[in-house]
Amino acid sequence: AAFQFRVKDVDEHQAARLAEPLQAICSDREVAFIVNDSIALAKRIGADGVHLGQGDGDVKDARARLGKEAQIGVTCHNSRDLAMEAGEAGADYVAFGAFFPPQTKDTDYRAEPELLTWWQNLMELPCVAIGGITPENCAPLVEAGADFLAVSHAVWGGDEAAAVRAFARILGGD
Repeated sequence: AAFQFRVKDVDEHQAARLAEPLQAICSDREVAFIVNDSIALAKRIGADGVHLGQGDGDVKDARARLGKEAQIGVTCHNSRDLAMEAGEAGADYVAFGAFFPPQTKDTDYRAEPELLTWWQNLMELPCVAIGGITPENCAPLVEAGADFLAVSHAVWGGDEAAAVRAFARILGGD
């Protein structure tokens, strides 16, 4: 499991302060703490890794700054080419999506589950499905080959514990 720390419209100092207690909780539970979009913040707080959007820096720079143990993921939208490039650059995982309309941000990209199947048939690098994923719509993504599901609003938009239990039931984790 991993927790992605994603805050917008705050400076790095404030983000670091916000991250500290969450990072401690994750560490106590052996959950990877991944910073969204910022190599600098990930380095500053000693995060387990960084997730890079297409405009957030490159994998090689992140690896050089964060070290070989850092988990580095890259958003690849619905692009096979971007995913192959990320893998060749040394990413630890690629993320495809949005598979469904997300509640947390607007997106210009729509991915289909077949993309996950294509990736799994060719690559060993894990893939993450992202975008509007709920307990009600996630099963086809797992069946298509998603190694991980990135969820936000489905958990944080209501009863968090009930949402986590619902995902666990569907994913076989009870």
